[in-house]
Amino acid sequence: MSMDTSFLKWIEHAGFLLEIGGKKVYIDPFRIRGKLPKADIVFITHTHFDHLNEEALGKISDSRTRFVAPRETAGKLSGRNVLEVEPNRDYEIEGIKFHTVPAYNTDKEFHPKVNGWVGYIIDADGTKVYHPGDTDETEELKKVRADIALLPIGGHYVMNVEEAIDAAGHIKAKLFIPMHYRALLGPEGSKKAEEEFRKRVKNSLILDQVQEPYYSFQ
Repeated sequence: MSMDTSFLKWIEHAGFLLEIGGKKVYIDPFRIRGKLPKADIVFITHTHFDHLNEEALGKISDSRTRFVAPRETAGKLSGRNVLEVEPNRDYEIEGIKFHTVPAYNTDKEFHPKVNGWVGYIIDADGTKVYHPGDTDETEELKKVRADIALLPIGGHYVMNVEEAIDAAGHIKAKLFIPMHYRALLGPEGSKKAEEEFRKRVKNSLILDQVQEPYYSFQ
């Protein structure tokens, strides 16, 4: 199935830029190395530096930018206009409706459920986009209904590619896009994961990053 994804740009890692109703909407911006537009709204999934990154926020936000973040994370955005959110709730900000989905690990301790961290299902002018944040293949994730689902495949901190492929079999989405892996797997591992995801997930798409090349945290 062909879908219009022109409104959705992959920056790097788990960072995305969406154009929604003329507004510039970022999710977890990280490592902004080029000139990108100022944000109207920034969605943050949790506090880890590759999702809440002050250097990146300084480059894409200004005094009018609004932020969305779970309660534990909102406290680290002092001085900014923040809408605090909780898991499993419906919200609206500047005419954009969204739903929060719990994001947590099931077999590791990097992202405890008790922290209340979230993913977002954002209504982008009628196209629902699911950004899960850092998560494993949870029961809540399996029940997601969206048009586009962005799935982490990097492993270690989040789902690996096999788990993401299995999760895609449960999620009701029209298009699946992998994320959160080029920083973790390096060029060769990332290409292998991409090929596996593309081969085994129906209606999958590998987005080009706005910022290249592949990189590592080192």
